[in-house]
Amino acid sequence: MHAPFKTLEKPTVVPDGRNAPVGALRAFVTLLVIFHHTAMTYHPYAPAPKAFDAPPILWTAFPVVDAQKAGAFGILTLVNDMFFMSLMFFVSGLFVAGGLKAKGAGGFLKGRALRLGIPFVVAAALLAPLAYYPAWLQSGGAPSVTAFAEAWVRLPFWPAGPAWFLWVLLAFGAIMAATYAVAPGVLDRLARLGEGAERRPARFFWGLVLVSTLAYLPLSMTTPFGHWTMVGPFTVQTARIGHYLVYFLAGVAVGAAGVGRGLTDPDGKLARRWMLWQLAPVLPIIGGVATLIVAFSPNPPPKPFLDLFGGVMFTLACASLSFAALATFLRFARRTGPAGASLQANAYGMYLLHYVFTSWLAWTLLPQPWGGLAKGAAVFVLATALSWLSTMVLRRMPLLGRIL
Repeated sequence: MHAPFKTLEKPTVVPDGRNAPVGALRAFVTLLVIFHHTAMTYHPYAPAPKAFDAPPILWTAFPVVDAQKAGAFGILTLVNDMFFMSLMFFVSGLFVAGGLKAKGAGGFLKGRALRLGIPFVVAAALLAPLAYYPAWLQSGGAPSVTAFAEAWVRLPFWPAGPAWFLWVLLAFGAIMAATYAVAPGVLDRLARLGEGAERRPARFFWGLVLVSTLAYLPLSMTTPFGHWTMVGPFTVQTARIGHYLVYFLAGVAVGAAGVGRGLTDPDGKLARRWMLWQLAPVLPIIGGVATLIVAFSPNPPPKPFLDLFGGVMFTLACASLSFAALATFLRFARRTGPAGASLQANAYGMYLLHYVFTSWLAWTLLPQPWGGLAKGAAVFVLATALSWLSTMVLRRMPLLGRIL
């Protein structure tokens, strides 16, 4: 249940394309989202389908479960889950300072409500039930919209699918807007922090690790593993809410220094040392995977130790993977071709629509004996193409074009 966009303002495009790496990174993370939701169908540990309302209700994460698995998807989704949502919040935060300065707190929040609030309502009310209808069918439900609707409204919460990201991002934006309204100088202070990140990216990295660890560990050590807080359609990963806020604010700080400058400078230290940053995630990833293996072993260590060690590995892996991705795009994504420009322009709509396509395509391919890897590749390619084309069509409509 997992958008990674300039969720309100368009960055100023300068002649040398200094914003091109950020746009390309945003599009890349969108593709990671589509991949993630595709791979869950063929995950080696995906739970077998059961009654639609039988707790725990796991079909919110696994709308369709195929008997044909792909072992590689297990490790790939694990690594992906370590950083891609956090990176989404970071990228989304990059454009907040510019929006606040240009529109003021009230105008910024109004724009956010249009850009995030309306899509959240539509996604929760329409797209999520449509995406989860295959889960109803696979659980043995009758092929009846009426029967599905009756079962849906009896659920203890209202699954919103990947749209959960929108309401959380809207809440974070509201916090930032309120802070700016009370203390406008906060953006200048954040800008100084962002400017310092270019001179010492490693220092900014370790600061991010420290603060995100302090935000993450207290919740991760006191809530069940993988727990989601669910109130109606408002759902969020309980242990990660503070962690996500830290990444969002880090993005605001970097963006306050100027997109294409500071840490996001294509000619800065982070970009020049991109190869070193590819090595940084290796040990934290190994540590995180080892923690899970040991946790499910016959004689695991005490839970506090696992929570502490696993939590530190998670925050280290998250920051290092995020920096590695950012450094790579800063180094190599200097220009955007027609296909890349189209992908970036349609990324938001693709995020909103893709879950419907991944679910229904996976359901359609259930009888095929291709194997999990081939099916996953087919679903990913088709879901990407269909959500891309659908967004292009929808954006031709005046109101939807304004939102998407």
